[in-house]
Amino acid sequence: MSLLLKDRVWSMEAPTVKRGVYPLHGYKIGLYRLPIKLEDPVEIKSVHDGLKKTFEMDMYADRIFATYRWQEQNMKDPDAKGYEQVDLSVTVEIVTGEVVDIIYQIFPIEKFGDPNWVQDYRKKADHFAKMVIDTILRNTILADKMISHYAKTEKISEVAAIQKLEELTPLAKLVLGAKAKAIEVLDEDSDDDDGEIEIPDGAKPGPIDVEYKSKLKQSKPFDAAGYTIKTWGRKGTSNGIMGVWGEFVSVDYDICIADGGCIEACPVDVYEWFDSPGNPGSEQKPLMSKEPDCIFCLACEGVCPPKAIKIYEQK
Repeated sequence: MSLLLKDRVWSMEAPTVKRGVYPLHGYKIGLYRLPIKLEDPVEIKSVHDGLKKTFEMDMYADRIFATYRWQEQNMKDPDAKGYEQVDLSVTVEIVTGEVVDIIYQIFPIEKFGDPNWVQDYRKKADHFAKMVIDTILRNTILADKMISHYAKTEKISEVAAIQKLEELTPLAKLVLGAKAKAIEVLDEDSDDDDGEIEIPDGAKPGPIDVEYKSKLKQSKPFDAAGYTIKTWGRKGTSNGIMGVWGEFVSVDYDICIADGGCIEACPVDVYEWFDSPGNPGSEQKPLMSKEPDCIFCLACEGVCPPKAIKIYEQK
């Protein structure tokens, strides 16, 4: 994002003109216009809910606010004479609709009292605002929509689209479980519409079918902290049928009951939790976000009660 906002205001051209004027933003310093739609109330709420453990989030009608707070001190020793501290903040506003505007403003330092001793306040606020924007663009449904947009308009692969988004958001903090939905499908995958899929009542019985790569269609991959996890048999966007994830550390998420044994057993921390709302087996899954680190000890495979895991030695 720092690249996009290096000239203070950066706009992505979009055929749809938004509201255009933000009269209350007298100190506006940054504008980022996304050529995507965000009108579904569920998706709008998912942006708010997904990051409320990371930032201070508020939502009013078609707008979402993300606030980042930090503290400044005029000296290290709080017991020293003349010691002062002040709590500062910067807020990013997401305006939803037919296009999405992300804007932020930096108020004068006097807004926080009279801490004229604070060093580089505007520079820090600018940096933190860009960090918030990058984090939003990498961890919410906006990431999925941007990846789809790049893939369609620039006619590039999904992997290339993901890489493009990552290059444009260098300050992002990865927040696992921030998305309320699985990655949005592209138009060519629309035959897997969730409304036409029969969702099972609960987790299907194990064990995992070790021949899944030849029996299931490879589906949309999942980007986990810069590592792309391959998937097979994944359908729709509601997590109703998730299929098998992982090429070497393979977990059938439709069998998985998320007891956490694999996370505890792995000596190299290959797994970590992420949310899978809507899945009949469990609302969380162990994500193989560090799949390349697997040492082929088979500990996770051995402790999985429903036998949902198969480890393949990397070649």
